[in-house]
Amino acid sequence: MAEKRYHSIVVGGGMAGLTCAASLAKEGRRVLLIEKNRECGGLVNSFSHNGFQFDTGIRALENAGIIFPMLNELGIKLDIVKSPVSVGVEKEILNIEDIKSLTEYSNLLKRLYPESEAETDHIIRIIRKVMKHMDVLYGIDNPFFKDMGRDTTYLFKELLPWLLKFLFTIGKINRMNVPVEPYLEKIVKNTSLRDIISQHFFRNTPAFFALSYFSLYLDYFYPKGGMGKLAEAVEKRFLEWGGEIIRETSIERVLAFEKRVTDQNKIDYIYQNLVWAADLKTLYRITSTEGLSGKTRIKFEKVKSRLLEKRGGDSVFTLFVEVDEPIESFKRIANGHFFYSPSRKGLGEIHRGELDTILSSSGGPDRSRIFSWLDKFLALNTYEISVPALKDPELAPAGKTGLIISFLADYDLFKMIAETDWYKEFITELEERIIKVLAGSVYPMLNEKVTAHFSFSPLNYKNRVGTSEGAITGWSFREPVPVVNQIMAANRAVVTPISSIFQAGQWTYSPAGVPMAVLTGKLAARKILSR
Repeated sequence: MAEKRYHSIVVGGGMAGLTCAASLAKEGRRVLLIEKNRECGGLVNSFSHNGFQFDTGIRALENAGIIFPMLNELGIKLDIVKSPVSVGVEKEILNIEDIKSLTEYSNLLKRLYPESEAETDHIIRIIRKVMKHMDVLYGIDNPFFKDMGRDTTYLFKELLPWLLKFLFTIGKINRMNVPVEPYLEKIVKNTSLRDIISQHFFRNTPAFFALSYFSLYLDYFYPKGGMGKLAEAVEKRFLEWGGEIIRETSIERVLAFEKRVTDQNKIDYIYQNLVWAADLKTLYRITSTEGLSGKTRIKFEKVKSRLLEKRGGDSVFTLFVEVDEPIESFKRIANGHFFYSPSRKGLGEIHRGELDTILSSSGGPDRSRIFSWLDKFLALNTYEISVPALKDPELAPAGKTGLIISFLADYDLFKMIAETDWYKEFITELEERIIKVLAGSVYPMLNEKVTAHFSFSPLNYKNRVGTSEGAITGWSFREPVPVVNQIMAANRAVVTPISSIFQAGQWTYSPAGVPMAVLTGKLAARKILSR
């Protein structure tokens, strides 16, 4: 059999891989995209179950000066709607509409924590400053999606005036590049208030990005038909430009000197350029550098050592619920994207200290201890709830509603319990207890109207997306991040020690979300096209 040769091979069909592959195919390059699942999109995906449309991972998108320019560059018109957000604690629920809602949010917190009015004012002032920084940071279309030579109007009327403001702002942003928990401890002494503000963030999220959440709430949008429509649109364009996709296939070996990858079926593919848009630890584990120069091999091994000793960030547990209740009932309570805490008390050390003790205890998991911990955890947690049919009524059968309920979850806890004979019991109990908590607080109709429910655990996310520790946004913030994490250096994030291999996606730049995944895919394509 003749060897299959390509100008570029992209491994991983999430938004980074799709963006990179489409950008290269648009310029006439022969490109192969290899994806381990049947569908592309990674966490930007949707599926149907009993007539309900659910989103696999991401609940909404923010443009961040990146997604719309990417769509424009690829000639894609995506039918979208706004995805308004609500926040709620106990019976206090606020529908966020615009910047004025920040004052209402401040008043909500003061009603909940009247003893902490001064602390609330302080944190609201910081959030306002962060919002101004965000307005600068994402104030124009990202220049990497612009042709400076041709678009002189953009260059002189948008980019250059913005650049001065950006350089002035970036220093302020970098000064907030510290973990949000100790940052808030200096400002907010009320531990419950501090928890309600921060407990739905990933552990040790940089303070600037954590406190930018109000800006993101105002920017959220949703593709009609579900989140998967974004990935489908980019995939369609890639195929129209002659791109090839091999699905349900994993790469098991990379021979860097020969510029060859081998898949699970022992089929070889030859590349001029390889873009790895999948789990970065896997790339460094399976790549052979034999035959490369000594200097390159040493650099590669240093990076490999640094990456393999680090952990992926937090994962999530997601519960999908089908309810025999019309969407109007849910609309009267909150918007279709809802951050809800059933208690004002906050998690305290339940999600950190107590869980760490459980994970480090000898003798295996203690069932009664874990279920006792679980009850406290679920009663005090913050849930991200998405109601797709409130964004697009076509996403649920008439008279019914689908809910997507998720929260941050520790991969190690699920991995430890999976090694016992009561893992299925644990998942069943977890699902039913979540429903009970929300039925007893914000959604009373869940008491009798739930017709079906099922879930994805961190183990499911690891298996589907192939990410280390089931992480959904790349590296853990609990230790020094082993990749580029400065905005000014983003262009370097896609480079590896091997000149013909590039990297893209959530593992290449931190902190990462869909916009940064898209941007790194674009940056990798730019590097290749400029060679």
